[in-house]
Amino acid sequence: MGVVAVVLAVAALCERLGWSTPLVLVVVGAALGAVPGVPELRLEPELVLTGLLPPLLYAAAVQLSLVDLRRDVTGVVLLSVGAVVVTTAAVGGAVALALPAVGLAAAFALGAVVAPPDAVAATAVARRIGMPRRLTRLLEGESLVNDATALALLAAASGALVGSVSAGAVALDFAVLVVVGVAVGAVVGLALSWVRARLDDAVMVTVVSLGAPFAAYLAAEEAHGSGVLAVVTTGLLLARSSARLRSATSRVVETTTWKTIAFLLENGAFLLIGLQLPGLLEAVADSGRSAGSAVGFCLLVLAVTVVVRVLLLLVAAAVSRAVPRLASGGTRWSTGEALVVGWAGMRGVVTLAAAFAVPATAPELPLLQLAAFAVVAGTLLVQGLTLPVLVRRLGLRGPDAAEDALAEAVLLEGAARAGLQRLDALVAGGDAAAPPVVDQLRGRARARVDAAWERLGPAEEERTTPSAEYRRLRLLMLAAEREAILDARRSGGYDDLVLRSALAQLDLEESLVDRAHRSSEHGAASGPTAGGRASEPLVGAAVPTPACEHLERAPRTRRFEDTSVCGACVREGTSWVHLRGCLECGVVSCCDSSPSQHATAHWRETGHPVMRSVEVGEAWRWCYAHEVAD
Repeated sequence: MGVVAVVLAVAALCERLGWSTPLVLVVVGAALGAVPGVPELRLEPELVLTGLLPPLLYAAAVQLSLVDLRRDVTGVVLLSVGAVVVTTAAVGGAVALALPAVGLAAAFALGAVVAPPDAVAATAVARRIGMPRRLTRLLEGESLVNDATALALLAAASGALVGSVSAGAVALDFAVLVVVGVAVGAVVGLALSWVRARLDDAVMVTVVSLGAPFAAYLAAEEAHGSGVLAVVTTGLLLARSSARLRSATSRVVETTTWKTIAFLLENGAFLLIGLQLPGLLEAVADSGRSAGSAVGFCLLVLAVTVVVRVLLLLVAAAVSRAVPRLASGGTRWSTGEALVVGWAGMRGVVTLAAAFAVPATAPELPLLQLAAFAVVAGTLLVQGLTLPVLVRRLGLRGPDAAEDALAEAVLLEGAARAGLQRLDALVAGGDAAAPPVVDQLRGRARARVDAAWERLGPAEEERTTPSAEYRRLRLLMLAAEREAILDARRSGGYDDLVLRSALAQLDLEESLVDRAHRSSEHGAASGPTAGGRASEPLVGAAVPTPACEHLERAPRTRRFEDTSVCGACVREGTSWVHLRGCLECGVVSCCDSSPSQHATAHWRETGHPVMRSVEVGEAWRWCYAHEVAD
């Protein structure tokens, strides 16, 4: 409970102050470990590798798109296999030269320990600073596989400490780990997908999901395969099938549950990392090594670990430019992108757990474990604190909230169109739905799409939209409804089960309204993008646009009428929400969220198909004929 309490307090403080939670937790953990009376919490390798690693990997895998992973497969392999092998060799060689008493096997064991970056640390910083989404996906994909590579190399080095191994044996063992791990993960994933598809109860679906990472990991390890790859494979397969679960409630409950688990495990792991420092320092002091030599050794290992990764990425970027035919599958990087990906290689809990898994027969074991801690803490603090500055200096363009909002609006527009077409087909086929019910369904579908388009316009503080007014009034109504039910509970006139069911219905609706509010807060209307820069004029480059001859022929801009008013609304005495300009005649009209919908009326009256947003900072276009944007 103490760990959970500290994690919650630190996370809340960091969110309020805009600090990086993993970095602060490591510092807080180290400080707490030095306080007399604080119990020593040692990271046991079995606890981390069997208890923490499977759910952390699974939580990351279910958030990663299999399509994106296939697109970036070459880059992921380069980072998760090539970079790990090169880092292991470089660190092992440097350690063996600097401290011959350690021996080659123990030196390479330390190299394998510090080689794999931790995506939890990197992506926590990457998302906060607005790193380009493609690079963030690459880091996430790398982290799903690199642990398997590092643990295989560590097993080989550990074997050399107690016996002898050959390069051929290591390569064969690694191939077996990969094949068996992926095969077991596929079997477990497909089996659990089949089971989940036949369950309606949200609790049972969530229980299956909670057991998935442990079932995959333990089954693969028992079959002498890679538990890491098994968990990743299972997570990817279950994520792909989760969209087709019978119950939407199951999807919501499962997603919320895993977000909670990932939050506690990820942040708890960083706190535990910091708590290891006092024990490691004491062990090194007991070994008789001087503080100066220990610090020098740790700095050497840290420097080699960081520099080798950066150099490898810069070389890969140069090769991708020199030999374009090799630049496929996520390896076409600019020098700036390569530098950022290299600098984002922060280490985490797996590195420290692997350090404690090195056989006790390794010479200078306390020093090796302290060096692993130095790499984890050093990369988190140095790279974590400087990565935002590097991204800003290089001018890399992060995710644009306005482009995301436009893409979401276009996607919802198409989805609503499909839903309305299904409704029309049902009504035409003799469905007995009453006209008021059909009208209500049409109105709800249209309202959801209108709300998405409204988020592209000015901030709600500048202009109140119909969706904002609905949200405000509905939340006030829900508060009154909840109070009425609570009054009924106090009076004792209703059974508690009935009261709980009624409150649950209100909670569900309020959560949906609140979710829409949070989405609009993070949309284009909120000002600067996630990367901290002012939003550039939005032209819709992020939206995958089908071929449209109207958009191809239409200009990007023209001279419009007064772009501050809808002329038709002024004449009629009505109000408007957002404004659109006709790229054929220059008329400015109001959007579909406005009461009179003059832009749509203009298209129907004149046949001019393409309108452009004339809101400040927006330049996206919409074709009414084909219902696509660019």
